[in-house]
Amino acid sequence: MSQEKYIGMDVHQATISVAVMDSKGKLMMECIIETKAATILEFIQGVRGTLAVTFEEGTCAAWLHDLLKPHVSRLVVCDPRKNALLKDGSKSDRIDARKLAELLRGNQLSPVYHGDHGVRTLKELGRSYLTITKDLTRVMSRIKALYRSWAIPCSGTTVYAARHRSDWLAKISQPGVRLRAERFYQQLDMLRALHQEARRDFVVESHRHPAVKLLRQIPSIGPIRAALLVALLQTPQRFRTKRQLWAYSGFAVETHDSGEYRYVRGKLRAQPGAHQRTRVEGQLYSRSQESV
Repeated sequence: MSQEKYIGMDVHQATISVAVMDSKGKLMMECIIETKAATILEFIQGVRGTLAVTFEEGTCAAWLHDLLKPHVSRLVVCDPRKNALLKDGSKSDRIDARKLAELLRGNQLSPVYHGDHGVRTLKELGRSYLTITKDLTRVMSRIKALYRSWAIPCSGTTVYAARHRSDWLAKISQPGVRLRAERFYQQLDMLRALHQEARRDFVVESHRHPAVKLLRQIPSIGPIRAALLVALLQTPQRFRTKRQLWAYSGFAVETHDSGEYRYVRGKLRAQPGAHQRTRVEGQLYSRSQESV
Protein backbone atom coordinates (compact mmCIF):
# COMPACT_ATOMS: atom_id res chain seq x y z
CA MET A 1 0.00 0.00 0.00
CA SER A 2 1.46 3.35 -1.09
CA GLN A 3 2.05 5.93 1.60
CA GLU A 4 0.23 9.23 1.33
CA LYS A 5 2.46 12.28 1.07
CA TYR A 6 1.50 15.90 1.61
CA ILE A 7 3.17 18.52 -0.55
CA GLY A 8 3.08 22.21 0.27
CA MET A 9 4.09 24.69 -2.43
CA ASP A 10 4.93 28.35 -1.90
CA VAL A 11 4.55 29.63 -5.46
CA HIS A 12 6.33 32.66 -6.91
CA GLN A 13 6.88 33.94 -10.42
CA ALA A 14 10.33 32.43 -10.88
CA THR A 15 10.58 29.66 -8.27
CA ILE A 16 8.48 27.38 -6.07
CA SER A 17 9.52 26.33 -2.58
CA VAL A 18 8.37 22.77 -1.94
CA ALA A 19 8.01 20.77 1.27
CA VAL A 20 7.02 17.07 1.32
CA MET A 21 5.64 15.54 4.50
CA ASP A 22 4.51 11.99 5.27
CA SER A 23 1.33 10.91 7.04
CA LYS A 24 3.07 11.03 10.44
CA GLY A 25 4.12 14.65 10.01
CA LYS A 26 7.77 13.88 9.29
CA LEU A 27 9.44 16.26 6.85
CA MET A 28 10.79 14.09 4.05
CA MET A 29 12.06 16.61 1.51
CA GLU A 30 12.56 20.31 0.90
CA CYS A 31 13.64 21.89 -2.36
CA ILE A 32 13.24 24.84 -4.70
CA ILE A 33 12.13 24.24 -8.28
CA GLU A 34 11.65 26.51 -11.26
CA THR A 35 8.14 27.73 -12.07
CA LYS A 36 7.94 25.84 -15.34
CA ALA A 37 5.50 23.11 -16.34
CA ALA A 38 8.15 20.54 -17.31
CA THR A 39 10.13 21.05 -14.10
CA ILE A 40 7.04 20.83 -11.88
CA LEU A 41 5.77 17.65 -13.52
CA GLU A 42 9.20 16.06 -13.35
CA PHE A 43 9.29 16.70 -9.61
CA ILE A 44 5.76 15.36 -9.03
CA GLN A 45 6.47 12.21 -11.00
CA GLY A 46 9.62 11.65 -8.96
CA VAL A 47 7.73 11.56 -5.65
CA ARG A 48 6.28 8.12 -5.03
CA GLY A 49 3.07 7.36 -3.22
CA THR A 50 -0.40 8.92 -3.07
CA LEU A 51 0.10 12.65 -3.40
CA ALA A 52 -1.91 15.48 -1.87
CA VAL A 53 -0.80 18.94 -2.99
CA THR A 54 -1.68 22.44 -1.84
CA PHE A 55 -0.73 25.99 -2.73
CA GLU A 56 -2.31 29.38 -2.18
CA GLU A 57 -4.67 31.15 -4.56
CA GLY A 58 -2.74 33.66 -6.66
CA THR A 59 -1.75 34.74 -10.14
CA CYS A 60 -0.58 31.28 -11.26
CA ALA A 61 -3.20 29.30 -9.36
CA ALA A 62 -5.50 28.47 -12.31
CA TRP A 63 -2.58 27.42 -14.51
CA LEU A 64 -0.98 25.32 -11.77
CA HIS A 65 -4.31 23.74 -10.85
CA ASP A 66 -4.92 22.54 -14.43
CA LEU A 67 -1.33 21.33 -14.67
CA LEU A 68 -1.30 19.24 -11.48
CA LYS A 69 -4.89 18.00 -11.28
CA PRO A 70 -4.41 14.90 -13.48
CA HIS A 71 -1.22 13.85 -11.64
CA VAL A 72 -2.23 13.93 -7.95
CA SER A 73 -4.91 12.28 -5.87
CA ARG A 74 -5.97 15.44 -4.03
CA LEU A 75 -5.38 19.08 -4.89
CA VAL A 76 -6.32 22.00 -2.62
CA VAL A 77 -5.97 25.59 -3.77
CA CYS A 78 -6.30 27.35 -0.41
CA ASP A 79 -7.52 30.82 0.49
CA PRO A 80 -4.55 32.94 1.68
CA ARG A 81 -6.87 35.27 3.61
CA LYS A 82 -7.84 32.39 5.89
CA ASN A 83 -4.33 31.04 6.47
CA ALA A 84 -3.68 32.94 9.69
CA LEU A 85 -1.38 30.18 10.91
CA LEU A 86 1.13 31.10 8.20
CA LYS A 87 1.66 34.47 9.87
CA ASP A 88 2.70 32.99 13.21
CA GLY A 89 6.42 32.85 14.02
CA SER A 90 9.22 33.23 11.49
CA LYS A 91 8.33 33.59 7.84
CA SER A 92 10.16 32.56 4.69
CA ASP A 93 9.35 30.68 1.50
CA ARG A 94 10.72 27.44 2.95
CA ILE A 95 8.81 27.84 6.22
CA ASP A 96 5.57 28.71 4.39
CA ALA A 97 5.83 25.60 2.23
CA ARG A 98 6.37 23.47 5.31
CA LYS A 99 3.39 25.04 7.10
CA LEU A 100 1.17 24.50 4.06
CA ALA A 101 2.08 20.80 4.01
CA GLU A 102 1.31 20.52 7.73
CA LEU A 103 -2.04 22.30 7.38
CA LEU A 104 -2.94 20.05 4.45
CA ARG A 105 -2.12 16.97 6.51
CA GLY A 106 -4.39 18.22 9.29
CA ASN A 107 -7.18 19.17 6.87
CA GLN A 108 -7.10 22.77 8.15
CA LEU A 109 -7.16 24.63 4.83
CA SER A 110 -10.07 26.57 3.31
CA PRO A 111 -10.24 25.61 -0.37
CA VAL A 112 -10.87 27.99 -3.24
CA TYR A 113 -13.10 26.51 -5.94
CA HIS A 114 -11.48 25.74 -9.29
CA GLY A 115 -14.02 24.03 -11.49
CA ASP A 116 -13.38 21.53 -14.25
CA HIS A 117 -16.78 21.68 -15.93
CA GLY A 118 -15.65 22.90 -19.34
CA VAL A 119 -16.40 26.57 -18.71
CA ARG A 120 -12.84 27.88 -18.57
CA THR A 121 -13.13 29.62 -21.96
CA LEU A 122 -16.45 31.20 -20.99
CA LYS A 123 -15.02 32.30 -17.65
CA GLU A 124 -11.98 33.97 -19.24
CA LEU A 125 -14.12 35.71 -21.87
CA GLY A 126 -16.43 36.90 -19.09
CA ARG A 127 -13.52 38.34 -17.14
CA SER A 128 -12.30 40.10 -20.27
CA TYR A 129 -15.74 41.57 -20.89
CA LEU A 130 -16.09 42.82 -17.31
CA THR A 131 -12.60 44.36 -17.31
CA ILE A 132 -13.22 46.24 -20.56
CA THR A 133 -16.63 47.37 -19.30
CA LYS A 134 -15.06 48.84 -16.18
CA ASP A 135 -12.38 50.57 -18.25
CA LEU A 136 -15.04 52.03 -20.53
CA THR A 137 -17.06 53.29 -17.57
CA ARG A 138 -13.93 54.81 -16.05
CA VAL A 139 -13.09 56.79 -19.22
CA MET A 140 -16.69 58.04 -19.51
CA SER A 141 -16.52 59.26 -15.92
CA ARG A 142 -13.25 61.06 -16.64
CA ILE A 143 -14.77 62.89 -19.60
CA LYS A 144 -17.64 64.23 -17.52
CA ALA A 145 -15.32 65.07 -14.63
CA LEU A 146 -13.20 67.18 -16.99
CA TYR A 147 -16.18 69.24 -18.17
CA ARG A 148 -17.49 69.66 -14.64
CA SER A 149 -14.09 70.86 -13.45
CA TRP A 150 -14.51 73.82 -15.86
CA ALA A 151 -18.12 74.45 -14.82
CA ILE A 152 -19.52 73.13 -18.12
CA PRO A 153 -22.87 71.33 -17.61
CA CYS A 154 -22.70 67.85 -19.16
CA SER A 155 -25.74 65.89 -18.02
CA GLY A 156 -27.07 63.18 -20.29
CA THR A 157 -25.20 61.10 -22.85
CA THR A 158 -24.71 63.56 -25.74
CA VAL A 159 -21.28 64.41 -24.35
CA TYR A 160 -20.13 60.96 -25.50
CA ALA A 161 -21.70 61.04 -28.99
CA ALA A 162 -19.27 61.35 -31.89
CA ARG A 163 -21.60 63.61 -33.91
CA HIS A 164 -21.68 66.21 -31.11
CA ARG A 165 -18.00 65.96 -30.25
CA SER A 166 -16.83 69.11 -32.02
CA ASP A 167 -19.52 71.16 -30.27
CA TRP A 168 -18.46 69.87 -26.86
CA LEU A 169 -14.77 70.45 -27.54
CA ALA A 170 -15.53 74.00 -28.63
CA LYS A 171 -16.85 74.74 -25.15
CA ILE A 172 -13.34 74.28 -23.73
CA SER A 173 -11.32 77.46 -24.20
CA GLN A 174 -8.04 76.27 -22.67
CA PRO A 175 -5.89 74.47 -25.32
CA GLY A 176 -4.27 72.02 -22.90
CA VAL A 177 -7.61 70.96 -21.43
CA ARG A 178 -9.10 70.58 -24.92
CA LEU A 179 -6.22 68.32 -25.95
CA ARG A 180 -6.74 66.26 -22.82
CA ALA A 181 -10.43 65.88 -23.69
CA GLU A 182 -9.48 64.76 -27.21
CA ARG A 183 -7.25 62.04 -25.74
CA PHE A 184 -10.13 60.84 -23.57
CA TYR A 185 -12.40 60.67 -26.62
CA GLN A 186 -9.79 58.62 -28.47
CA GLN A 187 -9.71 56.18 -25.56
CA LEU A 188 -13.51 56.10 -25.56
CA ASP A 189 -13.71 55.22 -29.26
CA MET A 190 -11.14 52.42 -28.96
CA LEU A 191 -12.75 50.94 -25.87
CA ARG A 192 -16.21 51.04 -27.41
CA ALA A 193 -15.03 49.01 -30.39
CA LEU A 194 -13.15 46.60 -28.14
CA HIS A 195 -16.18 46.33 -25.84
CA GLN A 196 -18.43 45.27 -28.73
CA GLU A 197 -15.93 42.60 -29.79
CA ALA A 198 -15.62 41.27 -26.23
CA ARG A 199 -19.39 41.21 -25.83
CA ARG A 200 -19.88 39.35 -29.13
CA ASP A 201 -17.23 36.72 -28.32
CA PHE A 202 -18.70 36.23 -24.85
CA VAL A 203 -22.26 35.75 -26.10
CA VAL A 204 -21.20 33.40 -28.91
CA GLU A 205 -19.27 31.20 -26.48
CA SER A 206 -22.23 31.15 -24.08
CA HIS A 207 -24.41 29.52 -26.75
CA ARG A 208 -22.42 26.31 -26.24
CA HIS A 209 -23.74 25.93 -22.69
CA PRO A 210 -27.30 24.60 -22.24
CA ALA A 211 -27.59 26.21 -18.80
CA VAL A 212 -27.51 29.66 -20.41
CA LYS A 213 -30.65 28.87 -22.41
CA LEU A 214 -32.46 27.81 -19.25
CA LEU A 215 -31.45 30.98 -17.40
CA ARG A 216 -32.66 33.13 -20.30
CA GLN A 217 -36.19 31.92 -19.55
CA ILE A 218 -36.14 33.85 -16.26
CA PRO A 219 -37.58 37.39 -16.57
CA SER A 220 -34.96 40.19 -16.54
CA ILE A 221 -32.13 37.71 -17.25
CA GLY A 222 -30.56 38.77 -20.54
CA PRO A 223 -27.76 37.16 -22.57
CA ILE A 224 -24.91 38.83 -20.67
CA ARG A 225 -26.25 38.17 -17.19
CA ALA A 226 -27.09 34.54 -18.03
CA ALA A 227 -23.59 34.01 -19.42
CA LEU A 228 -22.01 35.59 -16.32
CA LEU A 229 -24.06 33.36 -14.02
CA VAL A 230 -22.76 30.24 -15.75
CA ALA A 231 -19.19 31.54 -16.07
CA LEU A 232 -18.77 32.64 -12.45
CA LEU A 233 -21.01 30.18 -10.59
CA GLN A 234 -20.17 27.23 -12.88
CA THR A 235 -22.24 24.80 -10.81
CA PRO A 236 -24.59 25.28 -7.81
CA GLN A 237 -23.31 22.01 -6.32
CA ARG A 238 -20.13 23.81 -5.22
CA PHE A 239 -22.14 25.51 -2.44
CA ARG A 240 -23.12 23.65 0.70
CA THR A 241 -26.39 25.54 1.17
CA LYS A 242 -28.60 27.77 -0.97
CA ARG A 243 -27.86 30.70 1.32
CA GLN A 244 -24.19 30.50 0.40
CA LEU A 245 -25.21 30.57 -3.26
CA TRP A 246 -27.34 33.69 -2.65
CA ALA A 247 -24.52 35.46 -0.83
CA TYR A 248 -22.02 34.68 -3.59
CA SER A 249 -24.50 35.88 -6.23
CA GLY A 250 -25.24 39.13 -4.43
CA PHE A 251 -28.79 38.30 -3.31
CA ALA A 252 -28.09 38.00 0.42
CA VAL A 253 -28.95 40.67 2.99
CA GLU A 254 -26.60 41.94 5.68
CA THR A 255 -27.94 43.27 8.97
CA HIS A 256 -25.94 45.90 10.86
CA ASP A 257 -26.98 46.45 14.48
CA SER A 258 -25.92 49.29 16.74
CA GLY A 259 -27.58 50.31 20.01
CA GLU A 260 -30.10 47.54 19.60
CA TYR A 261 -31.60 47.71 23.11
CA ARG A 262 -32.45 50.35 25.70
CA TYR A 263 -34.01 50.45 29.16
CA VAL A 264 -37.54 51.78 29.42
CA ARG A 265 -38.93 52.09 33.00
CA GLY A 266 -36.42 49.55 34.19
CA LYS A 267 -37.15 47.03 31.43
CA LEU A 268 -34.93 46.09 28.52
CA ARG A 269 -36.61 46.76 25.19
CA ALA A 270 -35.57 46.72 21.56
CA GLN A 271 -34.68 50.08 20.05
CA PRO A 272 -36.82 50.79 16.95
CA GLY A 273 -34.79 51.40 13.81
CA ALA A 274 -31.53 50.33 15.45
CA HIS A 275 -30.49 48.12 12.56
CA GLN A 276 -30.00 48.69 8.87
CA ARG A 277 -30.14 46.13 6.12
CA THR A 278 -27.92 46.36 3.09
CA ARG A 279 -27.67 44.17 0.03
CA VAL A 280 -24.49 42.14 -0.31
CA GLU A 281 -22.95 42.61 -3.75
CA GLY A 282 -21.27 39.22 -3.80
CA GLN A 283 -18.96 38.05 -6.59
CA LEU A 284 -21.23 38.61 -9.57
CA TYR A 285 -21.21 41.89 -11.41
CA SER A 286 -24.28 43.51 -9.88
CA ARG A 287 -24.74 46.43 -12.27
CA SER A 288 -26.80 45.53 -15.30
CA GLN A 289 -24.66 45.43 -18.42
CA GLU A 290 -27.35 44.38 -20.88
CA SER A 291 -27.46 47.79 -22.58
CA VAL A 292 -23.85 49.01 -22.12
